[in-house]
Amino acid sequence: EEEDTVPAGTFPGFMTEGTLLCRRAEYEKALACFNNALKLREGDKYCLVARSKCYLKLGDTENSLKDAEASLQIDKTFSKGLYQKAETLYTMGDFEFALVFYHRGYRLRPELQKFRLGIAKSEEAIVNSVGSPSSVKLENKEDLRFISRQAESRKANQKLQIKLPKDQKWTRKQKPVKNPKTERQLLGELYADKAYLEKLLTDKDLMESSTKQGVKVADMVLNGISYLETRSEFWQQQKPIYARVRERKLRQQRWIRDKKRKPAEAARYIEKTMEDIDLLLSGDSPEESWKKAERLLKTIQKWSDDEVPNRNELIGRLHSCIGNAQLEMGQAEAALQSHQIDLESARRNELPDAVSRALDNIGRVYARIGKLQQAIDAWEEKIPMAKSSLERSWLFHEIGRCYFELNKVEPARNYGQKSLQAAEEAGDVECQLAATVLMAQAQVKLKAYRSAILSFEKALEKARLIHNRAAQKAII
Repeated sequence: EEEDTVPAGTFPGFMTEGTLLCRRAEYEKALACFNNALKLREGDKYCLVARSKCYLKLGDTENSLKDAEASLQIDKTFSKGLYQKAETLYTMGDFEFALVFYHRGYRLRPELQKFRLGIAKSEEAIVNSVGSPSSVKLENKEDLRFISRQAESRKANQKLQIKLPKDQKWTRKQKPVKNPKTERQLLGELYADKAYLEKLLTDKDLMESSTKQGVKVADMVLNGISYLETRSEFWQQQKPIYARVRERKLRQQRWIRDKKRKPAEAARYIEKTMEDIDLLLSGDSPEESWKKAERLLKTIQKWSDDEVPNRNELIGRLHSCIGNAQLEMGQAEAALQSHQIDLESARRNELPDAVSRALDNIGRVYARIGKLQQAIDAWEEKIPMAKSSLERSWLFHEIGRCYFELNKVEPARNYGQKSLQAAEEAGDVECQLAATVLMAQAQVKLKAYRSAILSFEKALEKARLIHNRAAQKAII
């Protein structure tokens, strides 16, 4: 009887809460939220994928697979469903079937890095299981391209790490070398926890001991580190550090300003709603994120200037959120219009950070739909507005990649060089890897083969430094 009762709450409310609980690794509670959401909207493909992820975290691969397959029933080309099905099959040890679905997703969405990574880790797992087939050959052009497709690489921020199969022993040697400054920014106050756990690993006696319940201390410590690394990867993928740090500072400034000028309730309501909008988008509910942003947009337009003193800034930010959601929903033209509105508003109201944000997003949409020259134009206009070496490195890299795809090799190489210099200033090895590969590819097209070999060798060193096997394989 309880199963048939309609839960008290809204679909986006349950989705937001479920996503938050997943983020906190409270998977049982998150599962209950997604169950309630599906009672209100049966068969919602985004919610099915979210629940599938939850089941997978709980080790229930059977239900995880059922939900992933259910999300594909209405739309066979739903990329999130294909990826989740592949991930579940991989976790179950069905590497060959997982490979099929990673390939299917890659053919539909070649700009998404996660499908390329899935192919790489499945092939590696198959080789580990049955040996290396002599018939398998890598096609260099494509395999190098995974280092960065122009469309989504900034969003994904090139997190190119291969997860090891669960039964493969973890060794200290396999652990990626990360930039501590980058990781500290990603994890915030949790960085100290990770440093503490890593220090524990050096205590051999402690690592070999077990708790009263028979759980190995080493496993507990490694699970803790793994969770924190996953968390840092999640934040890295959602938004590059340079964008997040700047937005957080802007939010803090607005909060201080708003406290003086408008009722605290209005400020809290707006900030909470903006957080929900971001959370729904990152939690695979772009349509709900878009609806919530549209509702807030209508609400603040009715409020007085006393209640919303930063109205123009907020309207632009909401159009930016709507554009990001529309792009996730596959509505590229609509996304472009939303980001253009954000850009016009930012210019009209003389908001330089908002201008920079809008140009960044416009470039990303153009790149997604293959209008590479327009993407270049938007990103080149943004160059003087870049606030850090890390931001400049990725900007130069994206522009260079677009020129390379347009077969304009000389500017591609020049931007690759600029990207490398900025990446070295930032101390980011992954940015250095991507920039060096771009330079090497351009040098090959320019027939500067000796220079290309040197660049590839440097790239290989960087790939080894961050233990990126897929990159090493492709570069070799």
